[in-house]
Amino acid sequence: MYSETTREIQVTVTPVYLDGQSSPSDNHYVWAYQVRIENTGRETVRLRTRHWRITDAAGHTQEVRGPGVVGEQPLLGPGEHFEYTSGCPLSTPSGLMVGSYAMEDADGALFDVAIPAFSLDSPHDTHRPN
Repeated sequence: MYSETTREIQVTVTPVYLDGQSSPSDNHYVWAYQVRIENTGRETVRLRTRHWRITDAAGHTQEVRGPGVVGEQPLLGPGEHFEYTSGCPLSTPSGLMVGSYAMEDADGALFDVAIPAFSLDSPHDTHRPN
């Protein structure tokens, strides 16, 4: 589990390697990751956009940007949380993900919330670089 807090918004990520969806002989490795976004502050915020930087074991990086998460732009009041699960395929047996969410406060101002860097490690990677 990986966790980081920015402006009283805590983001916790738990990655899991999906052996049943992976095919190491074809250089296809798949992970699921569960994200929990918790508002520990006193103001209501809305998640507007996401930005991911995904790096595989060969050093190739891809960036993913888009509105919301899993088709939603959740509104989080004080003490509320939102959870979702997504996935990531790679052509290498390990990698790293890191990113940020753009959140909007009650006044309409946007601010970035860090998504902690987390390792994508499969049992097929014998040297575990992450």
